[in-house]
Amino acid sequence: MSGHRRPHRVPHRVVVLCIEPLVGFDMTLVPQVLEAARDRQGERYYEVRVASLDGGPVRTHKGYAVVPDHGPETLPWAQTVVIPGMKHPVIRGEGRTTPELEAAWALLAPGTRKVSVCTGAFALGALGVLDGLRATTHWEHAEEFRALFPQVDLDPDVLFVDEGDVLTSAGLGAGIDLCLHLIRADFGVEAANNAARGCVVPPWREGGQAQFIEHPVPPRPEQSTAATRAWASANLRTVTRVEDLVTHARMSERTLSRRFRAETGLSPQQWLLQARLQRALELLERTDLPVDRVAEEAGFGTAAALRHRMRQGLATTPQAYRLTFAGPAAGPRKGAVAGPRAAAVTGRREGAVAGPRAGATAGARKEAAAVHPGT
Repeated sequence: MSGHRRPHRVPHRVVVLCIEPLVGFDMTLVPQVLEAARDRQGERYYEVRVASLDGGPVRTHKGYAVVPDHGPETLPWAQTVVIPGMKHPVIRGEGRTTPELEAAWALLAPGTRKVSVCTGAFALGALGVLDGLRATTHWEHAEEFRALFPQVDLDPDVLFVDEGDVLTSAGLGAGIDLCLHLIRADFGVEAANNAARGCVVPPWREGGQAQFIEHPVPPRPEQSTAATRAWASANLRTVTRVEDLVTHARMSERTLSRRFRAETGLSPQQWLLQARLQRALELLERTDLPVDRVAEEAGFGTAAALRHRMRQGLATTPQAYRLTFAGPAAGPRKGAVAGPRAAAVTGRREGAVAGPRAGATAGARKEAAAVHPGT
């Protein structure tokens, strides 16, 4: 019997474009997280290159320099370009681009997806990429951003914003959330969860979650809602009300709500709804269960309730979602329209968007980061 050779995957091509003084953490997290995304055969979903504007070393704002392997000549190769945080005095201080940045930017191929981490959004703003769009950056720099770029709809209260082919994130750890969101959008929940596991980070924090989490580590374990959240995640089929969480946690509803917001940035009801939706999307992707069973297992109760939630939040249906994303994380499917996927997303604009995951449209991606769910 002759062996069957699996087709070789062509990874999605990403360039991290460094501008000095660079925020080093923002730069390093992108290749670290994206290249942790691999399929079941261990092949990478992404190939990431790091480049500077002139091909030389890049100073950071913390007293050291990095030496990227590439210069601007690698930019035409990119399908996605990421600008990490930086403190360039002209871009950050005056909201103006530079001849070097403009020359490099002109090398990008049409349709290249554009992403920023933290204050990298100032570069996208200076380049005009964010004009008329919703965006975010680190909350500490919100007022200076608004003063420089009044034409941008800035939301400083969320972790990241996805406007289809333009994505922005808040500072530091939110860049990790955005990278995991890209993996989910491009290659599915399983790929993102595996990458998160490899990086030892939480696999899911919605874009609309608050940037500021008051008490991420409670002072005593018995005050945490972690055990209740783990229990609820394992019992979504039967955990249908906030009162169930209250009973398990042995707290008053008011105390539970306060601690949920402190630890997750979400109310108990919002967290429970998010957990249900996450579970439903995983089941639609990874099983062939009928939609009514998916709804039951995820805690929605009925297929109608699940359909309503997905139409309201993701502008799609269970059947359409499964048609696009079902099956193992095997990458793009032949003949489909390119565009990122729906989970944990934002984007208020309709229409197709750039990205390697097949078959989705921006209309299927309207929910979590588009509306701040912590209010």
